[in-house]
Amino acid sequence: NIMKLPHCQELITKVSKGVLYITLNRPHKKNAMNLALVNELISVVDCVKDKRSIRVIVIRGAENNFCSGGDISGMNFDGASETHDPMWLFNRTFGKMITLVNSAPQVVVTVLEGVVLGGGIGLACISDVAIADINTKFAMPETRLGIVPAQIAPFVVSRIGLMQTRRLTLLGESIYGEEAKALGFVHYVTQNQDELETQLKNVIVKIMLCAPEANALTKKLILQVGLVEHEQLLDEAASYFCNSLKNEGKEGTAAFLEKRSASWIN
Repeated sequence: NIMKLPHCQELITKVSKGVLYITLNRPHKKNAMNLALVNELISVVDCVKDKRSIRVIVIRGAENNFCSGGDISGMNFDGASETHDPMWLFNRTFGKMITLVNSAPQVVVTVLEGVVLGGGIGLACISDVAIADINTKFAMPETRLGIVPAQIAPFVVSRIGLMQTRRLTLLGESIYGEEAKALGFVHYVTQNQDELETQLKNVIVKIMLCAPEANALTKKLILQVGLVEHEQLLDEAASYFCNSLKNEGKEGTAAFLEKRSASWIN
C-alpha cells in the first residue's frame, strides 16, 4: 500500500510511518522558492489532505538551510500584461500555497535552520509546531529591497501579533533562534544538529498519541476563531464534539479505562 505522491523536481518527498517528509530542494539557491516549487508543494499537500493515514507533514530545507524566500530570477516577463502579469500570479500562487498548507488536516512541523527569509517566514508561520536551531536567522528583508512582503504579512501578524510584525517588516532586521522563540515564531530552540533531530522525533511521537480525526477537527476549529461568528462557531464545535465521541472518542475512552493504547497509536 505505497502512497503515490505527485512527481516533483524541486522537492524531495518521502512517506514513513504516517509522516510525510517534504524537503525544499534547491540548495544552490538556499532553497528559494520558484513557481515550480510552489506548485509542487500545492499538489503534494493537496494529494494527502483526505488521507488520515498521513498524520504529520514535516517541512524542511536541503543542506541545512530552510528557505531564503521567493526566487524571481528565472521568471519570464516577455509578453506580460495587466491581465496576466507573471509576477502577480507568482505572488498570489505563493499565497494560495501557504493558505493551503495552513489548513492541512495533518499536523505541520517545520524544521528551521540556516536562513528563514521572506516567504520562508510565511511557511514557518503556518506550521503547527516549529523547531529552530539557535543560530537560525529570521528576517523579512523585502522592504530593504523596495518590495512589499505581500502574501506573508497577514500570516506573520496572525503568528506574532501586530506590534512585533511592525518592527520586523518596517526595519527589515534579522533575529535569531532565541528571539524568534520569545516572539512566538517558533516553539522549540535547539543547540545543535543532534538536538534538532531528537526534538523532531519527540514531537512526532507526541503527535502520534493524538487521534488523527480529532486533531484534524481541532485544527479546523481553532483556525476559524475570529473568522466565524462566536456563537455559530461554538454550535459547530459542539457538533465536532458529539461526532468525535461516537467515533475516535469511543475507542480512546475504552483504551483509557482498559489501561491500553488506543488503536491509532502504533
